[in-house]
Amino acid sequence: MLEKLLGTVCGKIRDSPKIEERKIKGTVVLRKKNFMDMTDVGASFLDRVYEIFRKGVSLQLISATHADPENGSRGKLGKEAYLESWVSKFTSLSAKDDATFNITFDWDESMGVPGAFLIKNHHHSQFYLKKVTLEDVPGHGQLQFVCNSWVYPAYRYKYDRVFFAYKTYLPYNTPGPLRSYREDELINLRGDGSGMLKEWDRVYDYAFYNDLGNPEKGSDYERPVLGGSKELPYPRRGRTGRRQNKKDPNIESRLPLLNLNIYVPRDERFSPVKFSEFIGSSLKSVGQVLIPEIRAVFKKNSNEFDKFEDIHNLYKKRKKDELQDSHLTRNTRECLPWESFKELHKFPEPDIISEDKTAWRTDEEFGREMIAGVNPVIIRRLEEFPPASKLDPKVYGNQNSSMTREQIEKNMSGLTVEEAIADNKLFILDYHDVLIPYLRKINTTTTQTYASRTVLLLQDNGTLKPLAIELSREQPDINIHDPISQVFTLSEHGIENSKWQLAKAYVAVNDSGYHQLISHWLNTHAVIEPFVIATNRQLSVLHPIYKLLQPHFRDTMNINALARHTLINAGGIFERTVFPARYALEMSSFIYKNWNFTEQALPEDLLKRGVAVKDLNHRHGLRLLIEDYPFAVDGLEIWSAIKEWVTDYCSIYYETDDMIQCDSELQSWWKELREEGHGDLKDKPWWPKMQTMDELIQSCTIIIWVASALHAAVNFGQYPYAGFLPNRPTVSRRFMPDTDEHAKLEENPNLFFLKTITAKFQTLLGVSLIEILSKHSTEEIYLGQRDPSEWPSDEEKEAFARFSTKLVKIENEITERNKDQGMRNRDGPAKIPYTLLYPDASDYTKKGGITGRGIPNSITI
Repeated sequence: MLEKLLGTVCGKIRDSPKIEERKIKGTVVLRKKNFMDMTDVGASFLDRVYEIFRKGVSLQLISATHADPENGSRGKLGKEAYLESWVSKFTSLSAKDDATFNITFDWDESMGVPGAFLIKNHHHSQFYLKKVTLEDVPGHGQLQFVCNSWVYPAYRYKYDRVFFAYKTYLPYNTPGPLRSYREDELINLRGDGSGMLKEWDRVYDYAFYNDLGNPEKGSDYERPVLGGSKELPYPRRGRTGRRQNKKDPNIESRLPLLNLNIYVPRDERFSPVKFSEFIGSSLKSVGQVLIPEIRAVFKKNSNEFDKFEDIHNLYKKRKKDELQDSHLTRNTRECLPWESFKELHKFPEPDIISEDKTAWRTDEEFGREMIAGVNPVIIRRLEEFPPASKLDPKVYGNQNSSMTREQIEKNMSGLTVEEAIADNKLFILDYHDVLIPYLRKINTTTTQTYASRTVLLLQDNGTLKPLAIELSREQPDINIHDPISQVFTLSEHGIENSKWQLAKAYVAVNDSGYHQLISHWLNTHAVIEPFVIATNRQLSVLHPIYKLLQPHFRDTMNINALARHTLINAGGIFERTVFPARYALEMSSFIYKNWNFTEQALPEDLLKRGVAVKDLNHRHGLRLLIEDYPFAVDGLEIWSAIKEWVTDYCSIYYETDDMIQCDSELQSWWKELREEGHGDLKDKPWWPKMQTMDELIQSCTIIIWVASALHAAVNFGQYPYAGFLPNRPTVSRRFMPDTDEHAKLEENPNLFFLKTITAKFQTLLGVSLIEILSKHSTEEIYLGQRDPSEWPSDEEKEAFARFSTKLVKIENEITERNKDQGMRNRDGPAKIPYTLLYPDASDYTKKGGITGRGIPNSITI
């Protein structure tokens, strides 16, 4: 009986189909740790030694279709497979070059189709894993894994590194065997909120801005914590977990100035190529500051410019149409004549003085830069006269403007104020209310400045004519809040013209400081960082919105960390070169109170500032009241292209509003953004609820717009316009001259001007900084650029291709507008074509450097 039963069983085993066993071949593309990396010069050699002792790099495939009941129903794991020929494959020493390795996996039917893999690096050093491709996967064909991540030695992690096939799933339709891997990966990226984070940690977490001050150096280096309070709200930054300051436990300790190894998640750090370019540019700029300063030690009045020619001599001449790139060519380095060597310490000539050395002083250029310069996002329509203050009179006194109709109407060609307001012809650049609360503090430093209001008339030829400038300062008596105000009007002759030029300089000081502090730092760099953190904490790499947004976050956490380390910290370059000085970041916190996410949409911003009105008969549903407004005209084209792309993309994955409401990761992401990332503003009613397709599309469009086009518009024009600092001085060192000083002003108005604005050392330091900030990396990735192979579906590829094509068309249209002589604001007296919103211009920008054009995908500098 037993023998018969065994025979039956054995017969069934023999007769059952055999499990097919075969091999799956693949390739692994990675970038080794550079042999010339000075932090580990023996990396390549040691990794080969580890291979000899069978400590290689292994991968295990994870099934997306077959679960393992004994492992919590997770996808079944295949056998380990190792990268082949590591020892014998010698790769380039260049940090730019990739290496490709073969790998062979054992496969059987029980594995089904792979959907992910585990990787273990048993080497001495880390490597950058770019892509894994499997060929002829049964039941699937080619399968691709786009990784783009640093993989450290396995002992550095408390978990296995997992990478998913380059497919896209909402949480609910993720293959069951992959769900736990998806959830665990997000848990690992969130960390546990404790401990000092190391370079191999992959933790994205939040912290207040408590790393700016250094109280151990004395009271001059004490700074308040920004964020976590109603008094000083701020967006969150990435947590580093560094120890507390010994003197003040609320403050995080700081690294030594030359230590740039500030923690950000490793995949958020600059590539080796970009980092080397960044360091090279910084060292060159330091030389440009130090050489003139060393020479000046032997001269009297060493911290002053005596004439404009002294400033012009800071720049090396460039040929017409020469690309503004301060990098030396290879041939120049190999055969450098003495004359060229002497020019090395000089700055490249900025566009603002390239065609015409004095055009920057004209009233037309002064007005034009408010709509086509480096800070074209502040000007608004004047709707009442005289301009009124919104500051609480109980706290600040009467801050309404002291301008009169008579003062401005004399230069309005017969128009009355009422007529100009009714015809939408009066505009204002107003820094009064944002500066008055901090002006008394600011003027206790080495700065002596004003809060300004500038009223302009839109002329029939489309240009803006400045009519009057009001300069206000605090009363000497701290108990009196009403300001001391002076009004200066357009004048072309004598001492009144000299005062008018000085008044414009004080306005430029306000505009420069606000631009750097608010338009640039706060409204792009700082507000985007919480989105970077929340996206990595709450949206899986498999999530469609992660794939949409991730390219627009590249390098942002790294550049922000470097900014906190050397630029916006106590005693940093920003405080040394821009007029709010030690109160700069504190003042930005005061202004952040009124930040509104929904108003970062370009159409909403233009409507709020009154420079556009809704009109369905016009393109984009808006009619610009300044028709020749280069930033707005070009920006609306870019905004619309981004929104159309986002709409096409989101429509692929979400068919109904219910799908958005039921998307657990999406809802957690948006909740954390509001309650953690921008937690100090979490109760504001303007936050989208993230319940509808329209809210999702608008929110994603805003994020992409801010991280790409808006940042490009306020960053990459810095050197072309402000590289010649008299055009955009950052500091004023004395007040407008009184009657006792009129003789000096009349005797030498240019010298008086130069001794009023930024001093020599601050000028050199400031120009060095904006030269660095205005450069594109050679690795820059521009809006509309993305490897087509990275899109999982044909629908996505086609939608993105339409987006890229639309951007090329927009760029061609911008080029044609710049040729139109009737559009005087497109280049102005200084002859600087408005190119800051050229989407790509790859032929011009592919070498990097200062180009004044091109929209990078993200805030990379």
